[in-house]
This record gives sequence, structure tokens and C-alpha cells, in this order.
Amino acid sequence: MNPKKRNMNLSIEISLYPLNQEYGTPILQFIENLKGHKDLEVRSNTMSTQVFGEYGMVMDVIKKEMQNAFLTEEAVVMVMKFVNKDLR
Repeated sequence: MNPKKRNMNLSIEISLYPLNQEYGTPILQFIENLKGHKDLEVRSNTMSTQVFGEYGMVMDVIKKEMQNAFLTEEAVVMVMKFVNKDLR
């Protein structure tokens, strides 16, 4: 079955857990890196960060920033929930 081509929006909830004593700095850096991508809306609170935008753009940014976090920190747990809808 061939899905119809359409512009799909995506909402992601991300929780980042660096496995070190200085966990605050990598979390804040990850959020700032996400906010540097002007085509996305990034909202954060004490529990998680939400990212909203067009599917392709969001996935490209998440792939890049997730790799950056993994290369920067020795050990990181990242939990994500994806919804194929704009939940703003």
C-alpha cells in the first residue's frame, strides 16, 4: 500500500539522562542545540523537552543532536516518544 504524500507534522517528547555527576550541563546544552534550529519549536520543563515541526526537519535535527550528545558524553540515556501529529 502506498501512503499519500502529505506534509506531516511531528511532536516528540525527549528526556535526556547523562550518567555522570554533572548531568545539568549536558542537558542544558542539548536543549540549547535544539533551540538553535529555528524551524522547530522547542519547549522544555523540569521533566522533558518537547519538539514540534515538520517530520523531515525534526528527524534530521534529532539525528544530528542525538549523535552530538552521544559523542560528547561518555554515557547517556535518551527516552523519546513520537506522535505523528502537532500537539502544540
